[in-house]
Amino acid sequence: MFKELNFSICLLLCLVISSEAQIVRHFEVKEREDINLVLLNFSSYKGVSTIQREYRGYPLIADAELGKVNILPTFTHNYSDGVLYAMLEHKNVESESLSKNLSYRLFSSSDEDFDHKWKVGLDANYLYDLRLQFGIGKARLDLSNLPVSNCFVKTASADVFLNYSRQVPNSVNMDTLSVAINMGSLYAEDLQMSNARHLMFDVNYGSVNLAFGDAMAATSTINAMVGAGTVNIKLPAANLPYVVKIKSTAMCRTKVPGHLREIAEKTYISKGYRADAENLMTFMIDVSVGSVSLE
Repeated sequence: MFKELNFSICLLLCLVISSEAQIVRHFEVKEREDINLVLLNFSSYKGVSTIQREYRGYPLIADAELGKVNILPTFTHNYSDGVLYAMLEHKNVESESLSKNLSYRLFSSSDEDFDHKWKVGLDANYLYDLRLQFGIGKARLDLSNLPVSNCFVKTASADVFLNYSRQVPNSVNMDTLSVAINMGSLYAEDLQMSNARHLMFDVNYGSVNLAFGDAMAATSTINAMVGAGTVNIKLPAANLPYVVKIKSTAMCRTKVPGHLREIAEKTYISKGYRADAENLMTFMIDVSVGSVSLE
């Protein structure tokens, strides 16, 4: 009887361990001197993804801890005319219902609520063009001290957290920084460190939360568009040159700080505004249903 009991306990323990076990995968591209640009396509259908600088000298390192999977990720890369093309993709072959996606959206809060974890490391010695796609979960991008020429982010219902935690700006001029979210929120801080000419943030359902600690180094246009939800922007200091243009409906509440001066309907300028300023920032805000809050 005791033997049968011990066997049952061991079997139960094995089942628990196997159910909680994770599949670990590692991907990397070795150092190479003739790389002028790294074009990275990364996509994950669900999980928590972190993309930041690493210090190993490799143009790309990626580590994954995968929970229950129906298909393993694929990784391919090749070189052509000084460009490293890298594609890391984790697909889902099972279709998840809208109600299941909504349950992730409404009831998931901690990182442990999602099955997979990704850590992608980039190196400051390479120039990057980033094309990132996330399904359900969270995406954390820390672009401190990373040369990035373009960054395009798309998500189905993943929240995006973008920052420059080490307070080290982009060492090159970025053309476009774009984040498009179907259902979720964007939280972006110290965006002046991106050195981007065009910043485009588009959320169908959710919120856009932006913070600028200073002005851009050159002229820039910031587009914030929300179908239903909120736009919250911490503007640069009032003595810096910028103009704010708001497009909204009667179903949108707007809060504008007193230091902005209205020069036309829903068009405001800062105290330091100059039309010919070399670092003029133009904010274009469009909200159909919800609210706009500027501070």
